[in-house]
Amino acid sequence: MILQALWELAQRERLVEDPDYEWRPLAWIIHLGADGSYLGLTGTHSAATNEPGKKSLRPEPKAFRLPRRLPSRSGSNPPPEFLADNALYVLGLNTKDKQTTPEKAAIRTRAFRNYVAECAQATGDAGARAVVAFLGAQSAGKIEVTLPIETLSNEIFGFALSPDFDQLISDRPAVEAWWRSKRHEPAPDGLHGSRCLVSGSTGLAAEKHPKIKNLPGGNTSGAALISFNKSAFESYGWVENANALISRDASEACGAALNRLLAEMPVDPSKPGYTLAKRNFRLSGDTVVCYWASESSADSFLDIFESLLRSQPESVAELYRSIWRGIPVKIENPARFYALTISGAEGRAVVRDWLESTVSKVASHLAAHFADLTIERLTPTSKKGSLPPHFPLRQLAESLCPGGKGNSIPPPLVTQLFESAMNGTPYDFTVLQRAIERTRAEIAKDEWLDLCRLDARAALIKAFLNRRKRAHPETTHYQEIQPVLDPTNESPGYLLGQLMAVLERAQQLAMDANATIVDRYFSGASAAPRSVFVRLLKNSQHHLRKVEDDPPKAGMVFLLKRMIDAIADRFHPGSNGFPARLSIEQQGLFVLGYHQMRHWLWLSHDERRTWEERFAQVPAAYKWTKAFPT
Repeated sequence: MILQALWELAQRERLVEDPDYEWRPLAWIIHLGADGSYLGLTGTHSAATNEPGKKSLRPEPKAFRLPRRLPSRSGSNPPPEFLADNALYVLGLNTKDKQTTPEKAAIRTRAFRNYVAECAQATGDAGARAVVAFLGAQSAGKIEVTLPIETLSNEIFGFALSPDFDQLISDRPAVEAWWRSKRHEPAPDGLHGSRCLVSGSTGLAAEKHPKIKNLPGGNTSGAALISFNKSAFESYGWVENANALISRDASEACGAALNRLLAEMPVDPSKPGYTLAKRNFRLSGDTVVCYWASESSADSFLDIFESLLRSQPESVAELYRSIWRGIPVKIENPARFYALTISGAEGRAVVRDWLESTVSKVASHLAAHFADLTIERLTPTSKKGSLPPHFPLRQLAESLCPGGKGNSIPPPLVTQLFESAMNGTPYDFTVLQRAIERTRAEIAKDEWLDLCRLDARAALIKAFLNRRKRAHPETTHYQEIQPVLDPTNESPGYLLGQLMAVLERAQQLAMDANATIVDRYFSGASAAPRSVFVRLLKNSQHHLRKVEDDPPKAGMVFLLKRMIDAIADRFHPGSNGFPARLSIEQQGLFVLGYHQMRHWLWLSHDERRTWEERFAQVPAAYKWTKAFPT
């Protein structure tokens, strides 16, 4: 199904309109006379526009219509391209970034010359004969070609015949006709005429599949999406690609589609000089998501899809911003939506996940994703004046790694986060476990980025618990979590988290400690509360007695004492008081209770009045506006 969707994309965007030619960069043009004489070498590079203070950009070569390249080139004697190749194959010369032996260079350039000679003999074309004459003279030392010092090993050389320098020799009618017939010669393995598993048509079978470029974690030369290069991958006596017959045209179309999806600025092959819309975004250092749809009617949604997940308000039209508020946009678009999560490893493309849905369902699930993540934040306003409208997907994943280091994100973890967001399904337990572990490890850090990660982890815990509650109501014995402090939630973990925040506030009121009770006891209190909270409650009485006679603090002391009593009284000694242990879900609720109470304790008067209006029927201990009138 993945290959069929890629093939359909290639047809819809006309990525392989000409099966035998393609547009690609040609850096250098060798000008020849009719007798093969060397008339000079010109570059096609455009001047780069460098911005002050940024790294200088290398000039980019111009794109030309060239014979379609080989799907891949490997082995001890890799074959040459036709009439357009690098300096080693065309001239047998080394470049500054890559050196090879004279023996190997001679083998490469001889193979290139023989390929052109085959065309010249079959067609008698003057341009092909000129190239053969030039290459023979150059390899014999009769013609000397000096490469510009800036030439690189991956830059392509082509040929033009005087006086028609506006046309490449590969575009001459006789040469083009020969090349097309050459491309359609049946393979020696006898697999031609077989039915393609992707397109359903019959034709030449692909001997090799195209390399996938720009794949994070992959080789610079490209990675294979389909490969049968080991006997362990073969079955029923079939050899290599005969195990899954795909036509050459379908193989090249699928490769062109995936390379187009992975490119940052994909070239439009039907409009040289123009680019297509970007359709990928990085989940982590070695994992990327490619996304597309079956119809162009979905382009407006696809254009803002990445910005939605990155929480970039400047790139999202007002129509779609309601998704961040958990309100689905009314998109009645039945077009199929595809998302391919992929990584590179050891020369191969690793498919992490495959999603097939509709545009309308994805928009709805995205709204549910952001609604579940909504939570009050402890992070103060940034220097730019406001926080992002929601948590970017990358930030959620980084919050689960030590120090927020993105290069340590496990690909399966970030893939699962994306899958749950797109499908509206519960998160894996790994998300909850990691969120709790990282919260315990970093709870004492209060730098701005630390608080951002703290908020992101709390949002993930809330989303995990609420989704699990909806999916398994019969086995989850806790209330659904609200975005703000909920005084009606009776879950033990949630109440104990609130109590921890209140006790921390009491200590802050009484003393300026280098290490707070949260620094020292948060981990123990969230896992084994009975053994910890008895000691903390005794210490809190000592803290509050120190400042209860201080007039500026006396009112706050009274309210904190009342709050401590109201929460502790819910754990009646008749029901064994504080629990000895908390389950993993209750530990998550502990984190949320602490997070939301910590935010609640510092509400402004207007914010507190709004909160009390929302929760009209609450215990008296939670009503503070009368105690602190304006």
